[in-house]
Formats: sequence, structure tokens, C-alpha cells
Amino acid sequence: MSNTRITVAKGDGIGPEIMDATLKILKSAGAEIEIDEIQVGEKVYLSGNTSGISSESWDIIRQNKVLLKAPITTPQGGGYKSLNVSMRKALGLYANVRPCVSLHPYVDTKHPDMDLVIIRENEEDLYAGIEHQQTNEVVQCLKLISRPGTEKIVRYAFEYAKVYGRKKVTCFSKDNIMKQTDGLFHQVFDEISKEYPDIETEHWIVDIGAAKVADTPEYFDVIVMPNLYGDVISDIAAQITGSVGLGGSSNIGESCAMFEAIHGSAPMIAGQNIANPSGLIQGAILMLNHIGQTHIAEKIQNAWLRTLEEGIHTADIYKDGLSKQQVGTQEFAEAVIANLGEMPEMFAPVEYKKDAVLNLPKYQKKPQQEKLLKGVDVFVDWNGTDANELAALLSPLESDNIKLSMITNRGIKVWPNGFEETFCTDHWRCRYKPVEGYNLTKKDIVGILAGAEEHEIDSIKTENLYSFDGRDAFSLGQGQ
Repeated sequence: MSNTRITVAKGDGIGPEIMDATLKILKSAGAEIEIDEIQVGEKVYLSGNTSGISSESWDIIRQNKVLLKAPITTPQGGGYKSLNVSMRKALGLYANVRPCVSLHPYVDTKHPDMDLVIIRENEEDLYAGIEHQQTNEVVQCLKLISRPGTEKIVRYAFEYAKVYGRKKVTCFSKDNIMKQTDGLFHQVFDEISKEYPDIETEHWIVDIGAAKVADTPEYFDVIVMPNLYGDVISDIAAQITGSVGLGGSSNIGESCAMFEAIHGSAPMIAGQNIANPSGLIQGAILMLNHIGQTHIAEKIQNAWLRTLEEGIHTADIYKDGLSKQQVGTQEFAEAVIANLGEMPEMFAPVEYKKDAVLNLPKYQKKPQQEKLLKGVDVFVDWNGTDANELAALLSPLESDNIKLSMITNRGIKVWPNGFEETFCTDHWRCRYKPVEGYNLTKKDIVGILAGAEEHEIDSIKTENLYSFDGRDAFSLGQGQ
């Protein structure tokens, strides 16, 4: 077998230390890889490159298709965007996969039977990072959920379960509140689940689902969810296995893949030889499986388990009564290397599925739905507090065919028939709808905005209201 060429980024903070330890283990285990090293992160940002990565480094990543990355630091302030998010989106790494397994009794945990995999959508949701300040008091962040993005991640979760012998896939969403965005995620989950009748399926509202993960994680097998929930809950799940420092993750796309530890760069302990390299070791093991070197992945994972069994622990997981020897970063790596070829005695030795192939067809666009304009929400910056007064100011914007139907403030209906107890900011959603039988056009919306300008009403944005195949595709006001 010829060597696989991979890209390595040593990152910031503890990154270089744990990467050196991980690469030493890979080399000692006989990993068949060639390495191209790139520099990304804090030094690149502070050199004046606001993206944190050079175009040459992008070229190397895209050529090699596989990136092993240590944690990086995004400088505070200055408007710097997260390079982690940028990499996932630019390379189309839509699936984030995080195995969360208990290592009881050698790593202290309250959940000895935990063995779940969290599959997180990786490209959209609130992590689109589209934010605006619209008034003196209100900022917004757009939550984007797409059918293609949802279909890809849900199908990945079911294919993962099928290939790796998992029995159940659970969906987390908050579609009791966000009926359009999370509602689409849940809907697509239900559609695709029908293609996998041998796999048990269920849906949980994310808040009680998160509570169940924290309390009884052994109940779950594979969980799939949108980006933000997945980010939060995967860290919770990793922590309750014993330590976030033990977790690795893979970021999988149609052509490229990135592997990493799930923890941050921890600059406060950098350079002290005390960081636990286990998270990046686990990321490297996921990488080896991805590139088909399962025999090397098995050798390293079994040696790592044997090392934990022997009580050779770094400071983050060292505990009197469980641990026998506290070691530093490099010493831990040496202990794993010494155990290469050995099998764990208490843990079950791992045996990875060879030639695991997930059937992931490219997304096929659905037939175009009939799209009908049903109204418009005009958002207004107004510093008053009485919605009735605002409605009076807005009345000149009406016509015989278009009427003001509702005003909300932070989502709650305040006109007509609002409550004086409702606290209001300076950000108002003013909904205009056509009278029955009139077909609204975008020229009508332009007319509303022109009227707002004429009457010195500060309109800050609009959202058109549509129906698709006769289904209204916009939210009601809370209390409406």
C-alpha cells in the first residue's frame, strides 16, 4: 500500500505539544502517511491575514483531502471569524461525528455504560454567522436550515448506524417553538427514517433530550441534530464520559475530511508538558479509519486503552484510587508507544470495521413548489412604547388592498389587543397582508416602503411572507 499524503496543522496553545505526541505515536505504529505541514491560526491572524490561513495552505488541504488539525486560537476582538467554522463550511464538511464512550472504571464517570455517537450538522443553522444590529437595542442572528443540508446530515446518521451496527437514531430539535426551521429538520428526519425500517427512530425536544443525555446517556445510541445543539450537547456528552480532553471528532464532506480534538487550545497550560494528547490521538484514529488503515487504528486504540488501564494518566484525569502514575504529555505518548501490540485486559479490544462504506448519494433537488406572496413583515425602528400609537403612525401606509394586520415586539403580538404589561424594545415587526381576493406584488411592498420614507418611519428590513403549494411558510406572532 502506498502512503497516504495528509495535511497537518499544529495549531496554537497546547496544539504543537499534543500534535508532536500524536505524530510520534502514528510513526511508531507504522502509519502509512506522508505529511505536509501548514501553519494556521493565531500567528497567521496576527500577521495581518484576517482569515487565519493562507491561500497556499488552502491549496495543500484541498490537494491532500485529509487534514489532521490541533486546536487553534481565534484572537479576541478585531472582528476575526472562527477558522474552525470557515474550514468546515469552505470544504463542505457537513457531518461532524463525535463518539462519546465511557472509560469506566479507569476514568472517573457517573455513567459507566455510556456509548453514544453524536452526529452534528456542520455548515448552517445559527453558525451561518449572519448577524446585524438593527436598532439601538436589538441585534439579530439568522438561523438558516436548508433541505439539502438537513437531508445530507440525516442520511449520514442513518448510514452510519447501518454500517456500524447501531440500533437506534434519535433526532433532537426545538420544533415546538421554531416550527419552520427546526420543523423542517424534524420533517426531513421522519421522511428519511422510512428508508431504514430496521433502525429504531425517535424524536426528542432538545431541552428534555439534553437533560436525558446528562442523566441517562446510555439510553441513546446515535443522535443527529442541527449545528448549535450538536455543538453544546456533544461537549456535555464528552465531559460526562470523564473529560472533554479525551474526545476526538471527524468532520466529513463529499471530498475532504478534517480530524481534530474537540477541546480548545488551552493557552494557559501551553508549553508545560501537562496537556492530555488523548483527544487528538482519538481524532487521528478516526482519520486512520477514514483512509483505510484500520489495522493501525486498532493497534493505537488498543495500546491507548491498555495505557489507561495501567493507570498512567495525565493531570486532567488523574484521581487518587483510580490512577497509578501521573505523567506529562510526552510521557503519556511514550507509554502508549510502549504498549503498541498489546491488548487491553479489562476493556474489550477494539476491532474496526474494514472497508466501511456509507451509501451517501448526492442531493437531488425536489420539484419546484408553487410559491405565492402572501404579505410582508416590515421591521421598524421606533422608540415609543405604545403599539396603538405606532399603529396610528403606520395607518397611512395602508391602501384599499393592503392592511396592517399585526404588530409584534420580540415576537409577541402587541397590536391589536396587546397587553400594557408587555415590555417592548425599539424593534417592531409590522405585518401587512392583502385583503381577500387581492394578489399582492412586490411593487405593493415597494409602495409600503416608499410610504414609510415619506412619513419618516424608519423601516430597517423586510421579510416577505410566502406560501408553498398552499402551505403558509411563515410564523404567527406569539399570542396570535
